[in-house]
Amino acid sequence: MLGSNSRVAADLGCNGNAQSVPIGIAYAEIVVVRHGETEWNADKRIQGHLDIELNEIGRRQATAVGERLSREGKISAIYSSDLKRAFETANLIATACGGLEVIKDPSLRERNLGELQGLRHAAAARVCPKAFKVLRSQKTDREIPGGGESIDQVYQRSTTCLRNISMKHKGERVVVVTHGGVIQLLHRQAFPNQQSGRKVLNTSINIFHLSDGDNWVLKSWGDVSHLSEMKHPSTGFGGDRTSG
Repeated sequence: MLGSNSRVAADLGCNGNAQSVPIGIAYAEIVVVRHGETEWNADKRIQGHLDIELNEIGRRQATAVGERLSREGKISAIYSSDLKRAFETANLIATACGGLEVIKDPSLRERNLGELQGLRHAAAARVCPKAFKVLRSQKTDREIPGGGESIDQVYQRSTTCLRNISMKHKGERVVVVTHGGVIQLLHRQAFPNQQSGRKVLNTSINIFHLSDGDNWVLKSWGDVSHLSEMKHPSTGFGGDRTSG
């Protein structure tokens, strides 16, 4: 399933700052950002495709990441999942970065988690044991009961979307706002044989360089230094392959 042409930058770090991509460079710099916190994140409730908006903390997080990105180099375009929590985050980033129009793409949505959506994570195993078993399974081709997706399906749509964006924006820096489960799969594209080892926190910055479609270089992972002055930046639930 995973690409074989991926590689990892030697200077990968948690606090790497991206500058404008030099003219003539054949890669696209894609700054992938997880959406800000929602009340359902804080309540440890599974969201999936359910359309939950940001809470006040999430809006502050999105403003903070937008202000940071505005200082770190020109952004040519902003893409976003069409779900409210991502799209609102993207619009707050766009406002801070000069008012770019956000391009919606449903291929950037979180995994559809079927009948688990809306449940608190702690209750999911008891209420929907079959669906929860699929959620926790290591088999990537299993769809979650109730209209849910398999990991393979999410991987295919999300990595294809990023490839297409990279081909449109060679030599440019673009922002993509999406969800924790999706970002974990993008990490697996860059690290085919390695788990990320940690959750993707709300409004974390994860920077990929893509060239020729299948050459992925991960430059920065899980950077939330822009939240250093906010209280409890890591309390939002989610950001792993099972949470939605």
